[in-house]
Amino acid sequence: MVMSRAAIRYAKAILETAISSGNTVKVNDDMLSIVATMTGSAELSEFLSSPIISSEMKMNAASEVFASAQGETKSLFRLLQENKRFEILADVAKQFNAQFDEMNGVEVAKVTTAFPITADLESKVLAKIATISDKKITIENMVDPSIIGGFILRIGDKQYNASVANRLQELKREFSN
Repeated sequence: MVMSRAAIRYAKAILETAISSGNTVKVNDDMLSIVATMTGSAELSEFLSSPIISSEMKMNAASEVFASAQGETKSLFRLLQENKRFEILADVAKQFNAQFDEMNGVEVAKVTTAFPITADLESKVLAKIATISDKKITIENMVDPSIIGGFILRIGDKQYNASVANRLQELKREFSN
């Protein structure tokens, strides 16, 4: 919880800096790159979160891995180095992306399916989303084989459950009454 609050504060500060410099899109691209790189590299994540490794070494590694980053992103690295908080870099990047999307009226729809989403299912989900939200939507797919088939759609605090497992539960309740 504490880490998340700190990540939100750092992300808000970097977003404000990016807004004042008119560089929000490029900084958001940096943050997307940070999230993708750290998600794909357990070694980098472990390196940056290790309490044994000095903050200077973490700063050098981050600067080298993300050499093409914008000035605002590099200032985030310096700030995390000064405060010895490099372990929250990925969380800060995720929070930045969320705040950037919110600022631009983009909402994330979390779609849970039993298998990776197909183009056909994505079009059905987008059709359902059009009835729920008038915002611009990006789809985040999570795979959960326990739902058997169909999908579960979450947008903000709204949920639409069109899964086979849910329908089977409804039938079970009907038969037991």
